[in-house]
Amino acid sequence: MSTDRDPFERSSEEELSSVDRVLGFLATNDDGALKARTIAREIELDVGAVSTALTRLKSGGLVEHKGTYWAVTSDERRLASHEGYARATAVFNEQFGEEDREEWKEHAPDEPHPSVADEDQ
Repeated sequence: MSTDRDPFERSSEEELSSVDRVLGFLATNDDGALKARTIAREIELDVGAVSTALTRLKSGGLVEHKGTYWAVTSDERRLASHEGYARATAVFNEQFGEEDREEWKEHAPDEPHPSVADEDQ
């Protein structure tokens, strides 16, 4: 089924695609893995659209998948190189404000996480 011409012409390239929205959401919730249904509910998208977006992101190496759970990649270089990630970050910064690096440092633990400490040995 096609869409009406008016909404098509009014749509902006600045709007985030479902892929960008899913990736942006997972990147801001990178402390765990989530089910597609949970992601869909949180970003107010159809679960089918989210599942399709997750499949595309997985083929690009931007998300990881185990069972029914999805998480953003831990490969920061790959993530930063994705064009949509930059757009999503800009939109989230506009909506919620930019993160303050000094504020993060203020609440950071004194000791490294055990998984980081194990890698150094």
